[in-house]
Amino acid sequence: MSVLQILWFILIGVLFSGFFFLDGFDYGVGMAVKTLAHNDEERGQVIQTIGPVWDGNEVWLITAGGAMFASFPYWYASLFSGYYLILLLILVGLIIRGVSFEFRAQSSQPNKRIWDNALALGSFIAPFFLGVMFVSMIKGMPIDAKGNMSASFFDYFNWFSVVGGIALTLLTYLHGLNYIVLRTKGVICDRARNYAQALYWVLYAGEVVFALLLLFQTDFIKVHPILTLICLVLIVAFSVAGHVSVFSNHQGYAFTFSGLTLISLVALIFCGLFPRLMISSISSNFDLMIKTASSSNYTLTVMTIATFIFVPIVLAYTIWSYWIFRKRIEMPAVGEGY
Repeated sequence: MSVLQILWFILIGVLFSGFFFLDGFDYGVGMAVKTLAHNDEERGQVIQTIGPVWDGNEVWLITAGGAMFASFPYWYASLFSGYYLILLLILVGLIIRGVSFEFRAQSSQPNKRIWDNALALGSFIAPFFLGVMFVSMIKGMPIDAKGNMSASFFDYFNWFSVVGGIALTLLTYLHGLNYIVLRTKGVICDRARNYAQALYWVLYAGEVVFALLLLFQTDFIKVHPILTLICLVLIVAFSVAGHVSVFSNHQGYAFTFSGLTLISLVALIFCGLFPRLMISSISSNFDLMIKTASSSNYTLTVMTIATFIFVPIVLAYTIWSYWIFRKRIEMPAVGEGY
């Protein structure tokens, strides 16, 4: 296993971390349109918090998928073929969520509710099925010697994967609430803070159940005991820190800690998988390994050079765009994010 192979495994983990940190609060805000806002003015205020940035945040998912395709084509092939229907549902969620912004802005008042529902539904579908996919993957799927996956319904949907999907959905919802508190003024800000204070208690229970299932349903504690325990402790510690920050009204800290909770979850998955990419429930001999599933050394070298040139540019633009739209959204919200 070469340094470049390990580097690209880490970089893909970083890209997924960036995706869940940034697009995670997008999903939470989308769900809040129906669960937090009580009237059309409040819904417009909530939507405007992510109007200028939501599409840029989703680029991180596309980049992660592209990096996986270029650096680990066998991983990409097994994952995307084996999870075809799950990924199709995620894509449907992203589509109805994406078009809802534009159609809502152009619709008459009675029809806005249709696109509010589409936004909330799409924002729920995407994190839930992403959680189901990643958690079922670390539990192990029926992958044969050729890397082909022949899974049944209960391979995808079991207690562990469903708990993982619910946990990820709740984490993104809390992340979105913290973002709303950070970006708005008035009643909606206070209500989001109150919701977050209550939901953190639910999150603690979910994290305990998830940790127990992880210990019994995966081999993470056997393969990487120290890293697994560190990641689990970080998930809980960041959740507690976020909860305390919500109570003390340190809004920036609350948002940062909920984002770090999501990053710790990604770190847990990637640390537990290493040096594997996918786990076979048929035989450990059929596990997809970093060493054998990557592209050539030349391809990884070219990609590394391109990454170190263009990633700083993308990060600079992302930081600049958030700085431009840093002003808090007040009632009544002007426009719908465009």
